[in-house]
Amino acid sequence: GVSEETTTGVHRLVQMEKDGHLLFPAYNVNDSVTKSKFDNIYGCRESLADGLKRALDVMVAGKTIVICGYGDVGRGCAQSMRGYGARVIVTEIDPICALQSAMEGFEVTTLEKALAEGHIFVTTTGNKDVITKEHMYGMKDQSIVCNIGHFDNEIQVNAVNQDGEINREVIKPQVDRYTFPDGHQIFILAEGRLVNLGCATGHPSFVMSNSFTNQVLAQIALATEAPGLGVYMLPKELDEEVARLHLDHLGVTLTKLTDEQADYIGVPKEGPYKPEHYRY
Repeated sequence: GVSEETTTGVHRLVQMEKDGHLLFPAYNVNDSVTKSKFDNIYGCRESLADGLKRALDVMVAGKTIVICGYGDVGRGCAQSMRGYGARVIVTEIDPICALQSAMEGFEVTTLEKALAEGHIFVTTTGNKDVITKEHMYGMKDQSIVCNIGHFDNEIQVNAVNQDGEINREVIKPQVDRYTFPDGHQIFILAEGRLVNLGCATGHPSFVMSNSFTNQVLAQIALATEAPGLGVYMLPKELDEEVARLHLDHLGVTLTKLTDEQADYIGVPKEGPYKPEHYRY
């Protein structure tokens, strides 16, 4: 069996199961709360900036950053860039995510409308062709384009490389400058692959410890429970235990329920404290 901790990988496993092509049991580690709500949000909140700074040492304050997608990854990126003093514009297809973004104070519009204003463009969607060659033709001079969500096909890098009218210049490894026929230039980081890995060293180890603890627990479950074909989730008790194991390092002391309090809200005194449908 396998344990999978990326959003894209889980999507593929679920599709394989739906199509009858899945040949092994698989644990969906990505959707453990201590992975998706920590690695995806807080990891990206730090590693996006790390990649941008190492690649170009760019000043973020005062610039307009366009974040394509406001899932967990996009949320962390938007928080990060706002923290640096940037104006953040978000693009979204999902009305719920768009409303969340707007109520966090971010502007939400289409990429086409944001092209003339953006200085840095970040894809976080897990989809393809999010930033097209035509989009890059319409960007302002010295724009920066990068991806932190998925494979390099989020940005149409191949189409730009194959366009004989566009000149590519390698400034240094993982930093390419493209000059368009009208003279404007853009920088594409990490060849459109994950900027936090191509231009930096990924997420800090502490947040990855959450993810990898889930991976270990999933591998133990595969070995000891030998589940049949299917895509499984780890139980909430283990999700809470992963979080609990990381609290001491941060100096966190948990409040404990009394027996009466636990009975009153109908939960076990030692957890789990939330129902399966709860959205953190």
